[in-house]
Amino acid sequence: MRVPMSCMRVPTSCMPVLTHLQAAVEEVLPALQQDGVRVFYLSAASPTPGVEALGPSMEEASDEPLPARHRADITPNSKAIYIFTSGTTGLPKAAVITEKKLMMVANMGRLCGLRASDVLYTALPLYHSAALLVGLGGCLEVGATCVLRAKFSASHFWDDCRRYNVTVIQYVGELMRYICNTPERPGERDHSVRMAIGNGMRAEVWRKFLQRFGPVTIREFYGATEGNAGFINYTGKIGAVGRANAFLKKFSAFELIRYNVERDEPVRNEQGFCIPVRRGEAGLLVIKITKKTPFHGYAGDPEKTKRKILRNVLEKGDAFFNSGDLLVMDHENFLYFQDRVGDTFRWKGENVATTEVEDMLAPVSFIQEINVYGVSVPGCEGRCGMAAVCLRAGMSFQGESFYAQAKESLPSYAVPLFVRIQEALEITGTFKQRKSNLIKEGFDPNVIKEPLFFLDETKKTYVPLSPAVYADILEMKLKL
Repeated sequence: MRVPMSCMRVPTSCMPVLTHLQAAVEEVLPALQQDGVRVFYLSAASPTPGVEALGPSMEEASDEPLPARHRADITPNSKAIYIFTSGTTGLPKAAVITEKKLMMVANMGRLCGLRASDVLYTALPLYHSAALLVGLGGCLEVGATCVLRAKFSASHFWDDCRRYNVTVIQYVGELMRYICNTPERPGERDHSVRMAIGNGMRAEVWRKFLQRFGPVTIREFYGATEGNAGFINYTGKIGAVGRANAFLKKFSAFELIRYNVERDEPVRNEQGFCIPVRRGEAGLLVIKITKKTPFHGYAGDPEKTKRKILRNVLEKGDAFFNSGDLLVMDHENFLYFQDRVGDTFRWKGENVATTEVEDMLAPVSFIQEINVYGVSVPGCEGRCGMAAVCLRAGMSFQGESFYAQAKESLPSYAVPLFVRIQEALEITGTFKQRKSNLIKEGFDPNVIKEPLFFLDETKKTYVPLSPAVYADILEMKLKL
């Protein structure tokens, strides 16, 4: 993926000083300088002593390719960049991206059908792999045009697409849901978007998007920044992240294995090997580590890398990358994302997949966003369900409607016992919902100042959770 400097040059006059990041840079600058790290502003001038302005150097740079000696020691396995994981299940980790992996991920756009004549639009942050490697990298790979938006705006999304003649959009699931939640307007199908490339779109949002905005080809994929393989749904099967076949299994041997949610570990048989799941059963996705599908791990802490490797999975001496994700394969070999292992919880002897519960409850009319998780209750095994809900503008929480939807669409063990109303849900930089802080805060009305509700089976609704009811739960006077 060699790109002439002339194609990447930004006129110095168009380079604003990033003043909104200046304070953050200056705060850590002494530590960076102590470690020998050079810092640059992508601007014509620098307001910070010790930080260089990159603009003048870019203007002076030659259009000719770099001399071969500058890349003489570069191999496919050389480290190209570090990309921090989004941190949905803990602190972000710096994943090692090699030159070969950078090229392979950048080629995903071509595999999905991205062409040189396309204009791709992304509002995702460039510090993550989706926008940097799949979006921008994909455009550089095929010679397409990339439109970058600094901050996503659902209300301006289609106006931007029309303004820049966008033909391909990049998404994560939450962005598509935001777009579908915007008020309907005339001429919503008046656009030139032919394809959407992304991951994490729920089946209901997928259907709604196509119904509202026209027959856009959806290329849903599955992958992790540090992962050693992934899937692409070429068929348009709604909800699927890909489809297994003999070629895929030969290139990247993967397996779905049984996982004990309570013990947070794979289930092993008498011989000590992992047990593959049956069709239709959720299992932990593991991908064999080979020369073709290597796992390069994380920078700085070997222990973090070791924890992502499962050994002796199917036979003695083998090694598999632990994705941390639960997937399901149906009878047609289609693969569906189920949940993160840290998000799935066990209640009344059953595994509860938070994404499934969210999918079933999201259609409630007054819900803008919903985030389901499990909380510990004294005297009870496992964790019971709780839902953090962001309401649509001008609407209020209606306990009867929420109860009716939950009872009609979910098994009894998956129905949330608690509801927390929030003005906004906490998300990562790539719009993934965070659950860890909500789990820690639990359902204590003495601590949480936002409205809390409790499932009242006798009244068939959700009632306000008072300190008195909370005390009864702690003292086990209320049966859950």
